[in-house]
Amino acid sequence: MINKLMKKNIGQLDKIIRIILGLGLLSLTFLGPKSLFGLIGLIPLGTALLNTCPLYTVFGMSTCSVKLDK
Repeated sequence: MINKLMKKNIGQLDKIIRIILGLGLLSLTFLGPKSLFGLIGLIPLGTALLNTCPLYTVFGMSTCSVKLDK
């Protein structure tokens, strides 16, 4: 059901970058300044785990590799 609502538009490299960025930001809540600002890291983590980015959908972008049927 969720696949019908949200198409996959995040490629493998994009997903890895989002996970690293998300974990880095999330670590700010526990290390360093210990600020709640680090909770912003949940956004890239969530989009990486769901394989979809709402902003990519709005702008018609995708970083997925295209599979061609032969």
